[in-house]
This record gives sequence, C-alpha cells and structure tokens, in this order.
Amino acid sequence: MKHTFEKPPVSARILLLAVIAAAIFPLLASSAVPAVRIAVSVDPTVRAEPVSGRVLLLLSRTEKFSPGMNGTPVFGLNVDDLRPGEPVLLDDRAFGYPVRRLSDIPDGEYHLQAWLNVYTTFHRSDGKTVKLHMDQGEGQNWRRSPGNLFSDPVKVRLGGGTPLPSLVLNRIVPPIPPYQDTAHLKHVRIQSRLLTEFWGRPMFLGANILLPKGYEDHPDVRYPVHYIQGHFPRGGVARFSENPESSGFKIWNTDNLPRFIQVTFEHACPYYDDSYGINSANMGPYGDALVTELIPHIEKTFRAIGQPWARVLSGGSTGGWISLALQVFYPDVFGGTWSFYPDPVDFRKYQIVDLYRDVNAYYLEHEWTKVPRGGERDTSGNLIYTQEQENLYEEAIGDRFRSGGQWAVWNALFAPVAEDGYPKPLWDPVTGRIDKETVAWAGERYDLRRYLEKRWPEIGQMLAGKIRVFCGRMDNFYLNEACYLLQDALEKLSGPPYGGEFRYGDRGGHGWSPFRGDELLRAMGAQVARSAPGGKTEWVY
Repeated sequence: MKHTFEKPPVSARILLLAVIAAAIFPLLASSAVPAVRIAVSVDPTVRAEPVSGRVLLLLSRTEKFSPGMNGTPVFGLNVDDLRPGEPVLLDDRAFGYPVRRLSDIPDGEYHLQAWLNVYTTFHRSDGKTVKLHMDQGEGQNWRRSPGNLFSDPVKVRLGGGTPLPSLVLNRIVPPIPPYQDTAHLKHVRIQSRLLTEFWGRPMFLGANILLPKGYEDHPDVRYPVHYIQGHFPRGGVARFSENPESSGFKIWNTDNLPRFIQVTFEHACPYYDDSYGINSANMGPYGDALVTELIPHIEKTFRAIGQPWARVLSGGSTGGWISLALQVFYPDVFGGTWSFYPDPVDFRKYQIVDLYRDVNAYYLEHEWTKVPRGGERDTSGNLIYTQEQENLYEEAIGDRFRSGGQWAVWNALFAPVAEDGYPKPLWDPVTGRIDKETVAWAGERYDLRRYLEKRWPEIGQMLAGKIRVFCGRMDNFYLNEACYLLQDALEKLSGPPYGGEFRYGDRGGHGWSPFRGDELLRAMGAQVARSAPGGKTEWVY
C-alpha cells in the first residue's frame, strides 16, 4: 500500500529544528576538547612597575627548549602595561609556531617555560609612538637580551581537565658586563645626537678598536682603518685574542704585515642586534650617525690617517651588505669594500624571491599547484626549512616586525612607515602576498643594484675599483643569486668601468671566503698603498 506524507507547516518545522538543536548542542559542548589556558604573571620582586612586551610560551616534550624553524612550539601574545602579579592568560589568541593554536597540542606530558620580551615606548621625531625592545645588543636572540624576563620551567600534563600551574616570570637576563680594555683592544661609547633626536630618548653608539702591533712604539705614525661590519660583537674584533698562542694573536703580530687599526661597531637598534648602518625611515639615521659622529671620534682618538683612501670596509652576511651599502651610499668616505656573502643586493633575488614580479613570497604559484620557496638549504641542495616557516616563526616571536629576526629587520630597514608607526609590510607575514606599492618604494631606495644603475654617472668615478664581492655558489640562503645579478649589472654600466671583483666558490656555502690567514689584510694594504698620495707606507713594519 502506498502511503502519502504531508509536510508540516514552516512554523512547525522551525520549532522541530529548535527542539533537536536544544537536545544536541549540550552533548556536543560536553564532548568538546577543553580550551587550554595558561596563566603567566610577573614576580613583583623582579620588576615592580607595569611592563609591556610579548609573552612567549615555550613547550617541549623534553627538558630542552629549542624554538626555531624546526624546533619545539612557541606561542606569543602581546601585553600592554601588565601590572606585577596580574595574570595574563595564554590561550588560542596566542599565535603559535609550528603548532598554530595551543588547543591543537596533543594530550600528554610537557615542559613549559614563559618568557617576556620587554618593550620600551619610544616617542619618535616623526610623531609616531611605538613599543619596541630597548636593544642592548642581543635583539636577534631574545633569550640573551638584557632585561627580558623568564620563568622556571615546569612539567605539566595537558588534557583530561588537569589543572595547570601558573608560570611566574621570576628571573631576568642580566646586563652585559662592561668591556675591559687590554693591551691591544680598546672600547669607546658615545651618545649619538642624531639617533637621540630620532628616537626621543638617549641612544648610544659603541666601537671596539684593535690597535696594531707597535702602536705605542711608533707615536708619530698614523694608520689606515679597517672597519669590519657584522652582528653585535660583544666587545671583540674579528678573532683576535690576547692569548699569544691563538691564531688571531699570531696573525695580528705577523712580521711585515700592513698595520691597520681594526674596528667593529656596536650599533644595535630597537629592531635588531645591528642597525645595518644606513639611514632608514623606521630605524633612524644610523648611516649618518656612524659617518659623521662615531667614525670621526674614533679616528681623532686613535691616530688614524682620517682620509677616504685610508678607510676600508669588510663584513660577511649582514656585515657583507652593510660594508657594500656604506661604500655605495658614502662613496667619497671609504676607499674600498671586501663584501662577503652579502644579504640581498638585488631585489630581483631577495634570497630566492623576485619582489618586483612574484606574487607570493612563500610559494611559486602555478595553475594547479603551489611550490614552497626555500629559506635555507645545505650545500648538497637539501632544503632545511622554507621561507614561510621562518616568517611564521618570527611572527610568533613578535608581530609588527618586532621578532628581532632576519625577515623582520629587512622589512623594518627597507619599508616606509605605516600609519600605526610600525613598518609597512613588504608582504603579508602570514599569507606571503607581496605588496607591490611598498616594494616599489623600498626598491627605489635600497636595492643596491638599482641604486648603482641609476646613479652611476654621478657616483661611478668615486666607486671605480672599490667594489669586491665574494660568495659561495651554494650559499645556504641563496645569496649568490643576487650577487650574479649585481655583477652583470656593474659590468654593463656605461661610463667609468666599475673595475672591481666578484669571486665565487664552487659548492661554497654561507661563510665561504677565498682568503686565508693574513691574506685579506695584505690585499687591503696593497689597495691602500696604491691609493695613498705618494705611495706612503709608513704603517707597514
């Protein structure tokens, strides 16, 4: 027998759905995974005043915490004016890497530790107010950065409704001890007028000076200066040691060596352990401060020749870019650069990304597929981590480019200032989508290849014979690719030939150099001697 069924009226159907929902939703709620919430507070005995910064939660299955691109999870959450003893709850609002949310951590036993990357408020001369780390040199490594707070590790069980203990930030990273002068090594520190005006609070520049053998025995001799660029050197210069058995000591005291004063800078800024030594909309006039304030102070204090032909530059990686940029932006101040495996010198290869043409910094996009871009490789070509992974890790450590990481400082260095006072993104740090307007602004000012091409008729004569670049062909961060493009561009320039040198190491990774022992110093000495009026060589003994 065929039965017929008549639909109930609409109002009845709505009522029926409401009854079903009322019955089902409590069951769903009772079976949902409880949200993970971890309370973190500041011990009043460690810090008595309110604090702003980034609370970081480290999590590990072992007693070793190793946050990083391939490391253990870290979760970050900003706090503003957190009062001592007042708890802040870390939950799914915290941005995590490599696990995005705390609630995605599987049940089990874990070791937890909390950190606070402490921010200082700056009222800058451009009218912007920002909160950044008051860096004293270790901004790239927030676990070594003076003033940061951290807790004792605790072992807990996540899951099953087990109550979680609060984490108390009861320890502080101590300040870096004052440097001690030695027979060869001296230290200076000055307050910068230019940087103090920009940041709205006292800002300082430091330098470590390695005096040549015989400096005290030759009081009438003035010396050329080798300015070595790189990360925060903690009071040292290159590999020099006062230990007579060390290789650094032996090289520095080699007979018949061209005698230089060697200098490393300490110009950490609130974004990084190094300011990159140039003028920047977000970071301030570090280039002008170094050239017009710190260098004159050094050369007056330590019997330098004080002429452009007697100033040479070198550096690797970050220092490689700085040494090249200082030579390019101040062509009449320095007499030559030896730049090793520099950070991107052509924005058509920003590591492996073409900022001008590519759409996404994290993926090479095809019609049906997306191929991840490498962030680091080994010299055999194996991928260590992707560009997306590195950027997401930095985003967990600090939003608005406050992580102290590599991509964050490049963005702060090159980009214009956004409305909120922080750097305008070259690309979205989560999705990787590139902002072409911001890239165009940055490229016009900081793409070194483009800068040289456009200005060669006016600055080429001052740079001829001064540019030397060295890089491994398997640089772990793909930096050789931009070096190829820069070399090709320089060799095609009309006007005075650039007259420099590019040299590459087959299968050489990040850190490759063709020089051994005292070879670099001798090459620099020869350059200085060729450039010296009358071929003066009083500093060779």
